[in-house]
Amino acid sequence: MLLVVGCFTAAAAGTRVTLDENGVMVINGKKTFIFSVSLPPKPDGKTPEGTDAFAELRDAGLNFMRIRPTTMTEDFKDWTESGVRSIGAWLDAAAGQGMHCWVTLGPIPAIKPGDTKNEKLLRLAIELYKDHPALGGWKAFDEAAWVKMPAAPMLKAYQIFKELDPNHPVIVIQAPEHHALPLEDYVPVGDIMGVDIFPLEYPPGKHGDFPNKEISVVADATQWISKIANGKPVWMSLQISWAGTSGPGKTLRMPTFPEERYMAYAAIINGARGINFQGGERVRSLSERDLKLGWNWTHWKKVMRPLLEELGAKSPLQPALVAANSRLPVKLAGATDIDFCVREVGDEVFILAAKREGATVKVTFTGLPAMKSTGAVMFEEPRSVEVKVGAFEDWFGPNEAHVYRLGRKG
Repeated sequence: MLLVVGCFTAAAAGTRVTLDENGVMVINGKKTFIFSVSLPPKPDGKTPEGTDAFAELRDAGLNFMRIRPTTMTEDFKDWTESGVRSIGAWLDAAAGQGMHCWVTLGPIPAIKPGDTKNEKLLRLAIELYKDHPALGGWKAFDEAAWVKMPAAPMLKAYQIFKELDPNHPVIVIQAPEHHALPLEDYVPVGDIMGVDIFPLEYPPGKHGDFPNKEISVVADATQWISKIANGKPVWMSLQISWAGTSGPGKTLRMPTFPEERYMAYAAIINGARGINFQGGERVRSLSERDLKLGWNWTHWKKVMRPLLEELGAKSPLQPALVAANSRLPVKLAGATDIDFCVREVGDEVFILAAKREGATVKVTFTGLPAMKSTGAVMFEEPRSVEVKVGAFEDWFGPNEAHVYRLGRKG
């Protein structure tokens, strides 16, 4: 199997990845909303049923994965030449399923004056993988502002990325920490900006210094990084598991399906063009069965797979996810704690809406053009809404998300 994949990758042309005017990733000409996991199963990983791990992820609608040296463990960092070369195994496995990866190089993409070691390793990684069919992008130095890594060494690395590989973007992920401001200096060191935010823990709200300690902080964090990004695309990293819930002495907590679903919609509605779900490999979050397989298949089956079947690459919502925000004058009355966005695809109008915490409310959407009298509430069939004179009503409970698919008359 690996020999076949190796021959395939050697002969195949590399990907060309661009970003359109709306921040959507375009892979070899195809607009793609990014759904990623980090870390994925091992390159030769299996599901509990014994099938290929990456085939299972792709079948559900996952299209991206963040990877690093396969030689690393949870507590060991192998940022060496052998570690860089080990990344290829993950890329080969991803290519075999038509998936793409963004590559983590740890401290390497920060090159201070005279740092020949990091520059040599960075150039090696780019030369090794820039033409690999599974390469989708590069990850910059992680959470740089929070750990006080200046922007200048990252800019040097970014210039090398662009010199050697102009066909793939660099993704900059920051910590959700206001005290790390200003972040504007880091905007020039990447093509995509993002932030990680993991709000579910005991006690809640310790990840980040946002005043909001509820899971709607995802909406706040997305708005925050979008403003800082100044027009550049935004990706959000959301929680499966992280050190605050699966580290020594911590109380394990992982999102339920409704919680994960709300966070995903909150990110999308507020501007994210990609979502990475973080922590599927965290050892202390794994059941005895999953520990043997090296990945959290329990959470995948209960939460992630159903969510990706709703939102992922095979979802009927995909065209709306890669569309521009509509200029239709749609407004909402009856609540001030519901985030929503409007997308137009052909003769259809999609409204994605998600309520923050608080009381259950009935709201009214207005400002629609002439529409058919009945609109679908996607993923809640057979529920629908009645549209009259460009308006309709619906109910929202705490952290509920609804997707409306409305057809124009004629």
